[in-house]
Amino acid sequence: MTQQAQADLAACRASLREGSYTFFAASLILPRSVREPASALYAFCRMADDAVDNGADPQAAVAALRARLDDAYSGRPQFASADRALAAVVSHFALPRALPDALIEGFVWDCAGRRYETLADLQDYASRVAGSVGAMMAVVMGVRSPEGLARACDLGVAMQLSNIARDVGEDARMGRLYLPLQWLREEGVDPEAWLANPVFNPQIAAVVQRLLAAADALYERVGAGVAQLPAACRPGINAARFLYAAIGHEVARRGMDSVSQRAVVGRSRKLGLLALAMVSLRPARADQPAPCLPANRYLVDAAALQSQAPVRQAFIHQTPVQQVHAQDAPAWWRVDSLVSARAVWVIDLFERLERRDALARAAGGSLAR
Repeated sequence: MTQQAQADLAACRASLREGSYTFFAASLILPRSVREPASALYAFCRMADDAVDNGADPQAAVAALRARLDDAYSGRPQFASADRALAAVVSHFALPRALPDALIEGFVWDCAGRRYETLADLQDYASRVAGSVGAMMAVVMGVRSPEGLARACDLGVAMQLSNIARDVGEDARMGRLYLPLQWLREEGVDPEAWLANPVFNPQIAAVVQRLLAAADALYERVGAGVAQLPAACRPGINAARFLYAAIGHEVARRGMDSVSQRAVVGRSRKLGLLALAMVSLRPARADQPAPCLPANRYLVDAAALQSQAPVRQAFIHQTPVQQVHAQDAPAWWRVDSLVSARAVWVIDLFERLERRDALARAAGGSLAR
């Protein structure tokens, strides 16, 4: 790699470390050949999110982002590390333009303050802001089959639903409401009245419980998709899967109250989940593949269109990820090295980043999801 490319990737990793402690820690269990392009994708996604969310003119920010995508896809990226790294990923993996476009569309929906009448409508939103990221991750791992892509998008949507269930109170205090309006009315809750005075009650608990059940149903489907990944990629994706699912389980343990408090997964639980992620190398395939979630169909169709593209060398100069097997994996995630110094270091990193995130929230900073 050139010095410029190395510097761009280092900047992307720094953005990942600052922006999402959960994704960053999970990424440490990915092979480097996937971790590097995944970091490049995340850096651009994070930059796009910040530009739209924090800019004075969201519409202008969206137009600028689409112009930056135009430049990256034409091979003439603008002068920013995230743009150059994204252009390299686009070129190397034949990344379909529809995937980052979907992400930006989700940001536009956020800026418009959209609300979602049904679970299907909410899944349409989650497919854009998170299912698209799952599809992009699948592409850089070499997965282009419709079933594998569908499960990757399922994971993204499930993670977003977990986030929404965790952040009900914080979102409401910012004037945002993501819970399905139909569910609220079925529980006798007037959405506008509740948003004006967001308090926890049994009716809100019932809605949050339904949302977590929808997320768990998707997490259950993901295992068959993990089975299609190269062995060296499975621990990292399982880490994200288990850690985000645990957020919802912690909300449930607290009686579904994500209005007056924020669920945090404890250190010992995280360590156990990371250990589980490291041993779940050979998940069973489903006898009958689950159908594609309708909200994700357009993402799967876009990414699978190029399924006949030739397998290329890894993004960095090492063994292609398609040829990495469990016996070639680094010792720190083999079965005989579960409770290793590396795993403990990852947990310590979680704790440091969580403390910093809590301080940022207390100071009025933005919440990193």
